[in-house]
Amino acid sequence: MPDNRAWALPYLALILNALVWGVSWWPLRELQGEGLHPLWSSSITYLLGAMAMLCFMPRVWGEFVRHKALWLLALAAGTTMVGFNWGVSIGEVIRVVLLFYLMPIWAVLLARLILKEPITGKAVVRVVLAFSGAVLLLSPNGSLGFPLPSNLAEWLGLMGGAAFALNNIMLRHQAERTAQARLFAMFVGGVVAPTAVAAFLVVLLGQGNAFVQWPVLPGLYGGLVLLGFASTLLMANYGLQYGASRLPANVTSVVMLSEVVFATLSAILLTNEVLTLQVGIGGAMILLAAALSALESTDAH
Repeated sequence: MPDNRAWALPYLALILNALVWGVSWWPLRELQGEGLHPLWSSSITYLLGAMAMLCFMPRVWGEFVRHKALWLLALAAGTTMVGFNWGVSIGEVIRVVLLFYLMPIWAVLLARLILKEPITGKAVVRVVLAFSGAVLLLSPNGSLGFPLPSNLAEWLGLMGGAAFALNNIMLRHQAERTAQARLFAMFVGGVVAPTAVAAFLVVLLGQGNAFVQWPVLPGLYGGLVLLGFASTLLMANYGLQYGASRLPANVTSVVMLSEVVFATLSAILLTNEVLTLQVGIGGAMILLAAALSALESTDAH
């Protein structure tokens, strides 16, 4: 029995991470209702994480400053936060999350540009599969069209997925850096990018615009939600580090796809969203492409 528990712990840790991110749209929307835009919520949450790392591992700052490639990792991670957190806060959760997982398309292109990896026949199949799923996902029900997002939330989901693909490519590119420095870079990006975008939009559009306002001090309920959100994200990141360090990378990637299941179920239960047959088929094609991308890493090692 103890052996079975030990064997299951890494999987449970990854599922915890996927669960937290799958339902992260709920606290973000609650905080938005309290007057705190998801961009500000994201930056505050990651600021707490970055400060905690600096308190316990102060050397990560020097490594981060010395290696400029980590700055690109920070930018990718921060852009991911902007796209995903803002997108799920204002749009249909199911569609935004599925668009986010169009990563196989971006991963093939970025791996070619940054890592000089060849574009294989299997990679082309994954891209075609993901693109076909996007056609179904983004077309009006019962028709087919060129797959372009129809609103800001869908564009944000698409942008977040592309940034997350770059994030993963840069993690591989910077494999010689310490895990702590890479994680710290992602926290820094999660602070800087959302803050910069939010501040820019407020200055450009003026206070009272429909997109972003300056942050306000949340009330008791908002403060509790923010604290709980930050705490669960820290636990989720620890779960990811624990599970990913003990399981093969391809297994980690496939288990993490359960985030889509948690996001879909929570959106159906807590909102008026409905998973239509067309969206379901398109989403299944996108997830299959993502799973094939993860599983192919087995052949690469």
